[in-house]
Amino acid sequence: MNALPWTIYVSFAGALFTLWAGGRSARLARWAALLTAAAAWLITLVAASGFIPGPGLATIVNQAWIPAMGIRYHLAADGISLTLLILTGLAATAAVLFSWTVEERAGEFFALLLTLIGGVYGVFLSADSFTLFVFYEIAIVPKYFLIAIWGSTGREYGAMKLVLYSFAGSSLVLAGLLWTYAAAIGHGFTPSFALADLASAATHFSRPEQVGMFALVFFGFATLAGIFPLHTWAPTGHVAAPTAASMLLAGVVMKLGAYGCLRVAMPLFPVGFAVCQPLIGWLAIIGIIYAGGIALVQGDFKFVIGYSSVSHMGFVLLGLAAANAQAVSGAVLQMFSHGVIAGLLFAVVGRMVYERTHTRQLKELNRLPLHRLMPFAAATFVLAGLASMGMPGFSGFPAELTILVGTWHTAPVWAGFAAFGVLIAAAFTLRAIQVAFFGQTGTTPSAVSGPADSGSHPMQPISCPEKAGTVLLLGATVLVGLKPDLLLNWINSALQSPYFQAVLKGGPR
Repeated sequence: MNALPWTIYVSFAGALFTLWAGGRSARLARWAALLTAAAAWLITLVAASGFIPGPGLATIVNQAWIPAMGIRYHLAADGISLTLLILTGLAATAAVLFSWTVEERAGEFFALLLTLIGGVYGVFLSADSFTLFVFYEIAIVPKYFLIAIWGSTGREYGAMKLVLYSFAGSSLVLAGLLWTYAAAIGHGFTPSFALADLASAATHFSRPEQVGMFALVFFGFATLAGIFPLHTWAPTGHVAAPTAASMLLAGVVMKLGAYGCLRVAMPLFPVGFAVCQPLIGWLAIIGIIYAGGIALVQGDFKFVIGYSSVSHMGFVLLGLAAANAQAVSGAVLQMFSHGVIAGLLFAVVGRMVYERTHTRQLKELNRLPLHRLMPFAAATFVLAGLASMGMPGFSGFPAELTILVGTWHTAPVWAGFAAFGVLIAAAFTLRAIQVAFFGQTGTTPSAVSGPADSGSHPMQPISCPEKAGTVLLLGATVLVGLKPDLLLNWINSALQSPYFQAVLKGGPR
């Protein structure tokens, strides 16, 4: 556990080295990025091998940063943090593998990618709210440049919309934290941004104060998690982003918002959460069904995955809204599961299919027998689609089942609507599989007339880095699907902490 802060330091140092390496050759930059991402991931796996589940955060580093304001560089971890740290390392490694063909300004590309990853590691390790916020902002900034420079259709619009929504949400979070900090001092508490200290102080706040602070912090974070109706940045950003950025955006960046809701907003302001709980639950339900319905009628393959990502994040928010240990543990498991599955789906669509056919339009892909031209991509998408639908044997099944059962104990009507959302997910996933990969069968496998091209060209084979990234992500979803207790034991032990009990102890409401 003591080595976990090195995930941050290795990522930032690797970003600097990769930037330097890019001035020499794109190949050197790629290998530097891969070794950096893999090294940080290895650190999380080594920490996991010796992790003993228990309630409460285990402090790793706790040093004064800005003493006059009570701000400390406080890093700590529990089972929830460790689950998401492993996800981050896995997603980062796979994203580099699926970006192996990047040649244009490769050093800058991978440096931004690693900077984003370092910020994500920092968020998941922070036990001081101000430190968490700083890392949160570090993770947001690189997204703009990754999309605006290396993105595709509508990249400038998509990048600007994503960043504006992200910074708007960040502004709400910062306002809520500063209000909480000032109110704590007003009640006679020592100046501190530590999450535990703010939680203690918040017990003395009035009901209106708690409601106002909770609304600012929760909905600020929930914007990045794609809560309805603040979700519209997500599909646009996903579609415009390069493959690696799409994978990380869906895989880990959206999880920052959900993590902020769980780690900061809900435990700090349980009274405010109780007031807003019905609203959050219904917004999650609307997001699940609405985004799923939009995905069902999309003609752009990447938009299908973009809206499906919003729909599946709705299950995370629903689990948080249910506010019992079972539902919340399912929500955290869904964060891991969705991060792996969504990353794989974006890799297939953006890297394997689009880079070879030069189109994302389903009606054009339907004219190509991709199951024969690209059997590996077709098989991968079918398996990832089954995982996304929640089929047994994949991580999506225990995650969504745990959320639905937990939600039933809090609000059976929510569980009923969410179950309908599962059916919609099956419908848009099966439609995408059939239309994109099992279209016409008259084209020979040796050549394809690309919809965006004027002539025929041989179909490029799936590369070794792409196959390696696929094996990593598929292996993770199958492993967790068959053995969910590997993560649930960590998550459940973390939820036993007194820090979470004020918001979870109420059970059904």
